[in-house]
Amino acid sequence: MIYRLIIAISSLIFNLYYVAVAFTLSPFFSYFCTMTNFRPVSSQEFPPVVKNLIIINALVFLIQQVAPRFGVDLENIMALHYWASPLFRWWQLFTHMFMHGSFTHILFNMYGLWMFGRILENIWGAQRFIIFYLICGFGAALCHLGVLTIEFTRFHNAFMEYQAHPGFVEFMHFVRQHQINGISPQSIADWQANPASIDYITSSVNVLHNIYSGMINEATVGASGAIFGLLFAFGYLFPNTEMYIIFIPVPIKAKWLIGGYALIELVQGVNNSAGDNIAHFAHLGGMLFAFILLRIWGSRNRNDFY
Repeated sequence: MIYRLIIAISSLIFNLYYVAVAFTLSPFFSYFCTMTNFRPVSSQEFPPVVKNLIIINALVFLIQQVAPRFGVDLENIMALHYWASPLFRWWQLFTHMFMHGSFTHILFNMYGLWMFGRILENIWGAQRFIIFYLICGFGAALCHLGVLTIEFTRFHNAFMEYQAHPGFVEFMHFVRQHQINGISPQSIADWQANPASIDYITSSVNVLHNIYSGMINEATVGASGAIFGLLFAFGYLFPNTEMYIIFIPVPIKAKWLIGGYALIELVQGVNNSAGDNIAHFAHLGGMLFAFILLRIWGSRNRNDFY
């Protein structure tokens, strides 16, 4: 019970971030979300790479809405698929970060790109910034596929074991263990009343096979991994910059705010709640590759901390 309460609270806090971002779009931005003790090197509000990335993402999103009318499924081509899926292509490791699942998805990601990306591009310059952005997105994809490999291997092994010893009790254990939703309660009740039924056993194997096939062909889209890389870079380079988030009346230093986001992502990723379609480990992967790049570049100069 306590564990579930902690998960619920962390999920609520995480979602408040998106509410906060929505409010910062209002004319009261300077009051609700400000960064103090920092002055960017350049005054460009829309440096070239950030501007072009936003334009490209917006154009791709518009094409996503129109393409199905011409019989083109852009998701099968550009979205990231599991490496064992027949739909997987190597270029999806990059192209997935230019696609989005909804208007709010692209809105929040592009706002994050502008909010943190403009500062980093003004400091690093266009070439270093685009390299950093793409590598963070690529790293996020690799980490996501790595976690999927572990999860799908576990699911596949359990499925093979179930096929060898199918039954009502084994099926219910499988469903609970892998948090499978959508099984008809009436079908469960009917099978429970007749647990030796060959028809129900055969049907259960087919259901689990279909679920597995759906899992490996599931697509992942969004620039979130790259955006979390930018978020980490900002907190890494400017850890003491104070930020105001709506509903929180006191300033929070960037290092604590961004560290808190990372912790919440880790908790939610480990919890892996049923119905959660957010790629939490992709977000963490973007942060991980951001850290690696920053260490390689030697960007952590304490004289430049703010």
